[in-house]
Amino acid sequence: MDIFTLFPTISTSFIVISAVLVAIGWRQIIQGKREAHKKTMIAAAVAAILFFLVYSSRTVFVGNTSWGGPDELTTIYHVFLIFHIVLATVAAVFGITTLTLGFKAKYAKHRKWGRVTAVIWFITAITGVAVYVLLYIFYPGGHTKPVWEIILGA
Repeated sequence: MDIFTLFPTISTSFIVISAVLVAIGWRQIIQGKREAHKKTMIAAAVAAILFFLVYSSRTVFVGNTSWGGPDELTTIYHVFLIFHIVLATVAAVFGITTLTLGFKAKYAKHRKWGRVTAVIWFITAITGVAVYVLLYIFYPGGHTKPVWEIILGA
């Protein structure tokens, strides 16, 4: 495995771990295990942050992967990718909001936001894994320049 596939594999793993932890945390709160739920959800947030750090680092220092699939799927892939990116952004904002409400002990609002946030997070994780599979397993593509090289004109 080279550097171009190592970082995406690690970051995708963190998203999957985060989604699994959210599912476990959801079950824990249904069972009335508040402390376990809190710890699990913090761990899910940490996994999501680790995803973001690995993903951002790769973008800045290594570059992203361009679509390597058939031309007739390019538009469909890009629409799917944009959907995933928008959903991931919404999920991040909702996740921060939900965590904040929980830490401030505003449990009624936390509960309402949490249900929606979890569902969005699950969809984000699934679409993220789909993007990974498309870019690194089914249709390995080329690589773009690192952001720092683009900024410096290197």
